Amino acid sequence: MKPAGLYLPVTTPFDRDSGELDREAFLENLRTWTAEAVDGIVVAGSTGEAPLLDEIETLRLTEWARGAVPDGIQVVTGTGGESTRGTVRLSRLAAEAGAEAVLVRPPAYYAGAMSDEALTAHYRAVADASPVPVILYHIPKFVPVPLAPDEVNRLVEHENIVGIKDSSGDVRNLGTLIEVCADRAEVLVGAGTLLYGALELGAAGGVLGVALLATAACSEILSAWRAGDTARAGALQERVGPLHRSVVARRGVPGVKAGLDLLGLRGGRPRPPLLPADESLRREVRGALTAAGLEPVRA
Repeated sequence: MKPAGLYLPVTTPFDRDSGELDREAFLENLRTWTAEAVDGIVVAGSTGEAPLLDEIETLRLTEWARGAVPDGIQVVTGTGGESTRGTVRLSRLAAEAGAEAVLVRPPAYYAGAMSDEALTAHYRAVADASPVPVILYHIPKFVPVPLAPDEVNRLVEHENIVGIKDSSGDVRNLGTLIEVCADRAEVLVGAGTLLYGALELGAAGGVLGVALLATAACSEILSAWRAGDTARAGALQERVGPLHRSVVARRGVPGVKAGLDLLGLRGGRPRPPLLPADESLRREVRGALTAAGLEPVRA
């Protein structure tokens, strides 16, 4: 399995009263998203509030997703943790629950101790033990331990490390990673502003929070690019990019969930300590959706 195409880092709906996982809302969203041409979904990623989920919830979401999405759409689970032992355990359990790959962020609590040697040992141990392929996760905005290109070059020597999601938003870093990975691993872009540019550079696709709001447009960027219609792909990117900047990058999970609510999907409240969108934020998100050619259906 080598990751390629459009992956959706799905949100995690919670029951408004109990705060528990809302299975019905989760499955309803999956049915809507996978009606478009998507290649995979990621549960327990950053947009899915992974740090706020417990192990049982992560596995439950994985099981629900694998049972609900059509064959041919891959399920990837975020399993990165602070200990190598815990990451190995969750990766094995996620595979049993139906994940076809795991997305693993670097440990960061002891960031000062995460030398190249420590990171290499951690990821190789996880890759050795994981029953499914491992995708590295570079997200310096949230995890202050970078996966530098030299480190990635060493890690992708492992046959069970098949790709990296780069959410740095740095096109130069993205290009260097694509060169480093070459034919050994795939690079997926995590910034919705860069999908078209990433494909031009040689990326295999993207894991895009903005695609939860503009699924059809993001899917069409890929299909237009594959068909050689660069003008169409570029025009769509110009619509999607500002939506990523104003909602996903600037407002995060509360903004994305507010956008889903406005579009008639099941966003709901984020899990505390994250605060739900207030009226000002909802107006801001509504304006961004409208500017992107999306029509809100809820007040």
